[in-house]
Amino acid sequence: MIIAELSDAVWRKSSRSGSNANCVEVAELPRAIAVRDSKDPAGPVLAFERAAWSAFVDGVPE
Repeated sequence: MIIAELSDAVWRKSSRSGSNANCVEVAELPRAIAVRDSKDPAGPVLAFERAAWSAFVDGVPE
């Protein structure tokens, strides 16, 4: 269950985010990639299948 995996999640922000407070954080879970708003760490979390997350990241321009 992904909710149980969140308790051990290690969250990180992009190194490109700098000191900007408008960031998202990601955590690699055993079965998914979790995403949350860095300003609201206790708020909602989106979870994506690894293949869907990879497709998203591959499509982001550099």
